[in-house]
Amino acid sequence: MGLTLAQLTDAIRHKVDVDMETSVAETIAEHALGFFGFSNRIIDNALEPTDRNLFYQLQDYDLLTTESEETTLWDGREWRIHYWKFKSNAEELARLAAEGNTKKGDDDPYAGVYDDVPASLWRERSGEDDDYEEPLF
Repeated sequence: MGLTLAQLTDAIRHKVDVDMETSVAETIAEHALGFFGFSNRIIDNALEPTDRNLFYQLQDYDLLTTESEETTLWDGREWRIHYWKFKSNAEELARLAAEGNTKKGDDDPYAGVYDDVPASLWRERSGEDDDYEEPLF
């Protein structure tokens, strides 16, 4: 089962930046999906360097993966063919993004560390309420 444009758009926004404009994420998704057509994988040789860079970024965001296979040519040499394909978890990521959830473990463990610190302490440490004046000399 392949990804739809909407699913990949949501997954890209979820993995890259949830505040990203939908039209920007959709453009990226449409560009990537345009290579796959009705296939579940594409050959790496079909990509221009700039497109390959996009695919590497999508791989960094855990949406694409690579695979390769070797074949023997008629003259006995080994030939390796590299492919790109969407990861099996890409659909799950798209579903989670659509629901507005994050996968367990993706949350920042330090997100609420300073929530209990009173605002007065921040002002004190920042020097906002301090009447100290720096000497001129």
